[in-house]
Amino acid sequence: MNIDQLLESETELTHGKGESSSIIISTRVRLARNLEKFPFPGWAKKSQKSDILSTCLNAVSNLPEMKSGTSLTIEALEELEKQILMERRLISRELTGCKEGAGVCFSKDQSLSIMVNEEDHLRIQGVQEGFHFKALWESVSKLDSRLEEELDYAFSRELGYLTACPTNVGTGLRCSAMMHLPGLVLSNQMEKVVRAVNQLGIAVRGLFGEGSDASGSIFQISNQQTLGESEEDIIERLHNVLTSLLDQENNARLVLLEKEPAKLYDKIGRAYGVLKHGHLLSSAEAMKLLSLIRLAIDLKLLPGKYRRTMDRILIESQPGHIQYATGGKGTPHDRDEHRAKYIREQFSALPILNFDKLDKNS
Repeated sequence: MNIDQLLESETELTHGKGESSSIIISTRVRLARNLEKFPFPGWAKKSQKSDILSTCLNAVSNLPEMKSGTSLTIEALEELEKQILMERRLISRELTGCKEGAGVCFSKDQSLSIMVNEEDHLRIQGVQEGFHFKALWESVSKLDSRLEEELDYAFSRELGYLTACPTNVGTGLRCSAMMHLPGLVLSNQMEKVVRAVNQLGIAVRGLFGEGSDASGSIFQISNQQTLGESEEDIIERLHNVLTSLLDQENNARLVLLEKEPAKLYDKIGRAYGVLKHGHLLSSAEAMKLLSLIRLAIDLKLLPGKYRRTMDRILIESQPGHIQYATGGKGTPHDRDEHRAKYIREQFSALPILNFDKLDKNS
C-alpha cells in the first residue's frame, strides 16, 4: 500500500460503522510486549533489531486480522509519510524517530496496528471510535494471545510482562480515550480537571500523546499505572473517570448556554464563517475553529451526520496531510492556503447554522 492508497482507504476513525460519539471521539487499547531472548530496543544492536523486526513481522503477518493489512519498515519511509502515519495514529511520535530495524503492520481498516522496535519490541494497539473499552480490550487481548503462541514473551511470575520503561511493567496495558472538551476549555476549568485526575493516577495529554498540545480542545486521557492491577481493574477505573469527565463537560456546556449564550453563539458563528469562506488557515487555527463546529453539531445547530465529517477533516487538515496534498514542496503560506481551500470545499455541503433551533431548545 502506498500513501495515496492509505489516504483513500475508509478507516475506523474516518468512516466508522457505528454512530459517532459527541464527546469521546475514540478509545484506544495498547499493550507493550517484549521478546525473551533479545535486549530491549534501546540496548539492541543493529543486527538484533533486524532479527526482532523480521521475527515479529512474520508472526504478525500470520494473524487473520492482518491478512489484508499492510507492513512497512520505518527506514523505507520518507519523513512526510511517517508524519501522515502518525497523524492517523498508526505509529507514535517515537517510532518516527527510529532509524533502523523498526516497522509497523496495520489492518485494512486501520483499527489495529502493531509497532515493532519502538520503546518495546511490540506495541499492539487497537483503536475504535466512541466509548468501547471492553469490546476493544477483548479484540486486542485475542490478538495478543495469538502472538504469544508464536513468540516467547519476556515475563516474570512476580512482576508480569517486562518492559523497557518501568511504568509499563505488569500488564503492559495503556488505555486511552480521545475526548473533545470545549465546554471545560471555554469555561477555564481544564487546569482544575487535570490536577484532579492526575491524583487518581490518570494522565491528560494532547492530541498526539506525551509532549503534544491539546489542539482543538482535544485531550488524550489514559491510565498511568500498569503494575499491581488486573487489566479489567485498569479499564474499570479509567471508565469511571471518563464517565465523570463526560458529566463535567456536559455540565460546563449547559452553564455556558445559560450564562453566556450570545458569547458562545458568536464564537460558533465566527468559526463557521471563517471555515466556510476563509482563504488562509494555519493548522492551529483550523483545529480551534473545527472544534467549535463540532460543538455546534453536538448542540444540534447542524445535523449529527456531519460530526464524522468534522472528525475526518480534523485528521486531513493536519500539517503532514496538507503538505502531501501540495506535493511536499509548498511554503507555509501555500499550505495554509491549500488547507483553507480544502476546508471550504468540505463546508460547501454543510447547511447553514440553525440558531433558531438552539434558542427553542434553551
